Amino acid sequence: MAERAGVSTATVSRVLNRNYPVAQETRERVESAMRELGYVVNAHARALAGASNRTVGIIVSEIVDPFFAFIARGVEREAARTGRLCLVCCTEGDPKRELAFVDLLHEQRADAVVLVGGSIADRTYTAELTRRAQELHAGGASLVLCGRPSLGGRVPAAAVEYDNEGGAFAITDHLLNQGHERILYLGGPPGVSTTRDRLAGYRRAHELRGVAPDDDLVHTGAFSRGFGYRTMRDLLRRRRDFTAVFAANDIVAAGVAQALEEAGVRIPGEVSLVGYDDVPVAEEMRPRLTTVHIPLEEMGRQALRLALPSEDDDDWRAPSTGVLRLGTHIVVRESVAPRTPGRARRG
Repeated sequence: MAERAGVSTATVSRVLNRNYPVAQETRERVESAMRELGYVVNAHARALAGASNRTVGIIVSEIVDPFFAFIARGVEREAARTGRLCLVCCTEGDPKRELAFVDLLHEQRADAVVLVGGSIADRTYTAELTRRAQELHAGGASLVLCGRPSLGGRVPAAAVEYDNEGGAFAITDHLLNQGHERILYLGGPPGVSTTRDRLAGYRRAHELRGVAPDDDLVHTGAFSRGFGYRTMRDLLRRRRDFTAVFAANDIVAAGVAQALEEAGVRIPGEVSLVGYDDVPVAEEMRPRLTTVHIPLEEMGRQALRLALPSEDDDDWRAPSTGVLRLGTHIVVRESVAPRTPGRARRG
């Protein structure tokens, strides 16, 4: 192929690995020779030779959850833009599987590993993940945490966060501003950072408005439609007082809305309802759901941009250890109404 293109074998190697600047005209000659000869890169041979396998990995808790799906789409599109294959791994919420997938992707010589979703507060797990970040870095790869806290400035891992607590504060304050003081918080595993941050925003909004938050109105558990439906149905049977529901995400909100509809409770006439994430179901619900928008796909794109150097760079640069925080904002739709003084919903 070098002979066909009229260049050295070293130049061919640089074009194939994209690890060194090559003049556009020269690159085009090499690529033309590849097409004429029907050349296909042998990824396993390249890996054995110590070259990049031109893959990235994304590790999510659940593939069918829109939160993870939209972030994964952002990662995949950015990977495709840079000529890389994207491998998706699903942990089903198991931290041990999460660490095992990091190891597997490292063995596959992935250029970057993007770890998505909330993290558990466990020192052993954090130490294990820190060690893997260091091993990836030593091998020329990058670990990026997406939607979870950074491991700290000394750990060679980048992080893409969003203003999780701020979004929860804003949506709770929106309900309080509409006169709702009995706000039910529903959903999210209690030990995960995502839930902790959203509850912190929920409580902070109450405190700044001078309203004492009622812990009996906080029900954590899962980020699923089934949890929202079952828990709301049970709470209605217990005749618990509330005038608004803050569902921990839009999928939980869909389950809540189903239970309220079956019980003959009107949204927003009797109970106001809000969610979090702003995934398509929020627009599909009737009434349409007021929620917090997270730039999910952009988070995925930015995760890879933090991890991987631009093809236009002259030299390889070390993986970033910075933290990028993206903003959130409320999307106001039709699922919230002012509370009528003197009227409270008794489930």
